[in-house]
Amino acid sequence: MGKTSTALLFQKHNCGVWDADKAVHRLYSKGGAAVKPIQKYFPGAVKGGSVSREELKKILKKDFTQIKTLESIVHPLVSEDRKHFIDTTKFKINVFDIPLLFETGANKLMDKVACVYVSKTIQMDRIKSRKTMEYIEIKKILDQQMPIEEKSKLADFVIETFNKRDTEKQVLNIIKKIESDFNA
Repeated sequence: MGKTSTALLFQKHNCGVWDADKAVHRLYSKGGAAVKPIQKYFPGAVKGGSVSREELKKILKKDFTQIKTLESIVHPLVSEDRKHFIDTTKFKINVFDIPLLFETGANKLMDKVACVYVSKTIQMDRIKSRKTMEYIEIKKILDQQMPIEEKSKLADFVIETFNKRDTEKQVLNIIKKIESDFNA
């Protein structure tokens, strides 16, 4: 189980869930807010009116320093999408599935932070099993991220995701704790 599966457990127990990766997919789709600026800075990355992740990957593979330009386009748009969710959600408890929570400073906007813990080895195995990236690409991405041990120290809750039953128990305990704090 990873962070997205864990977020779905929160959703199952009546929590709102906002997913940063899904927000990026919306921004990259036809008519999405990221399409025009990406077209400007990454000619060839837009195909048929939407951002081609494959083409973007090829561009970044040639010059990974361009990731900063991409982030400067995408991160503010993702923040706007998240703000819209916050402004319109009807749930008491909301979960934000954000891969780069600490790295982007978004943790400062949260009342509580839960870190989904998995060893680096398992994390690499999961990414490899998707067969969407080569080892070097995976390593570059993981090298950008704060180590999981550091994230765990900064989090209010650490969720170990070795099996679904135990993960769901942890999720329920966190919900109870947040509800208790909220009602206090």
